[in-house]
Amino acid sequence: MQTSERRSLASRVVATVTIALLALPAPVMSQAPPPPPPTSSGSAPPPAGAKPADVQKTFSQAELEQLLAPIALYPDSLFAQVLMASTYPLDIVMADRWVKANPGLKDKALEDALAKQPWDPAVKSIVVFPQVLAMMSDKIDWTQKLGDAFLAQQQEVMATAQTLRSKAVTQGSLKDSKEQKVITEKTESTTIIKIEPTNPEVVYVPTYNPTVVYGAWAYPAYPPYYYYPPGYVAGGALLGFTAGVIVGGALWGGANWGRGDVNVNVNRYNNFNKTNISNGNWQHNSDRRGAVPYRDGGTAQKYNRGASANAASRDAYRGRDGGGMQQTRGDAGRGAGAGGDRDFGGGGGGGRDLGGASASPMNRSGGAS
Repeated sequence: MQTSERRSLASRVVATVTIALLALPAPVMSQAPPPPPPTSSGSAPPPAGAKPADVQKTFSQAELEQLLAPIALYPDSLFAQVLMASTYPLDIVMADRWVKANPGLKDKALEDALAKQPWDPAVKSIVVFPQVLAMMSDKIDWTQKLGDAFLAQQQEVMATAQTLRSKAVTQGSLKDSKEQKVITEKTESTTIIKIEPTNPEVVYVPTYNPTVVYGAWAYPAYPPYYYYPPGYVAGGALLGFTAGVIVGGALWGGANWGRGDVNVNVNRYNNFNKTNISNGNWQHNSDRRGAVPYRDGGTAQKYNRGASANAASRDAYRGRDGGGMQQTRGDAGRGAGAGGDRDFGGGGGGGRDLGGASASPMNRSGGAS
């Protein structure tokens, strides 16, 4: 992809995600606000380290369950890989375009071709699952939010996935099948539900309706997202599966449920990415983020992308960069559902993607705006 095309693509991604961001409440910054002036009675201001009782997290529990609903029942390794890849929305879009332009690449030829691409290794792994890559690319606003939630509240994201899995088990939706096995591990205070492929070398991507597999949804104002790949026909089973994918070393991520984060299988990583690392701890690479801003102020500061980056993206959205992107704040909120989240189904002006249209049926179940 040429430099000019990449810059144009970056501008479009920034504009897309900024529209979604501006329609949402402003994120809580990690830097404490200045103390209020003393009152007339002479009472002292609160201590410098005090945290206001009304400080809110970047994503509420309702939002986390809404975002994780379509992927919480993925096999552990694929689930972890999606979380990592979601932190690089620009790479996701470029990879999806590349896959569509090179449909004949398979197996070893695909791995060799991927080695020459500049994308983050987490994104290269998702290329092996074209239906997952297409979902993440077509609905880049959902991908952006998922990645931001993972970076800002990693332990809560992992715990929320376990909560959803527990609901699915209770409903009888999540159980052993010829495609996967469900493993429950109990300790004195915690129950962990793991999902592993029956054959470690072949991974099936589950497809399901969250309003069915999880039972009655606890947050009517935040109906869950779901995704049906093109050509999929829902049958009688609660969980359907797409064709199995021979993964080789493509899935090198893992879910560390006890610690509440993800890790890296070093041997698989090195084999697939033609490299030689020794650190099994996953680290987000902000250099691959491009011009896409972080929603959470603390995350932005952590990766040296604080107020200046956010301000630049907002200026670009408002048309100050000369790119012709001039849309009012009122337009940005049009089509937003409860809580500011856009509907992915293309109704009511929501579900915006890079092509300006809803390309696949990923919706929030219930569809209420």
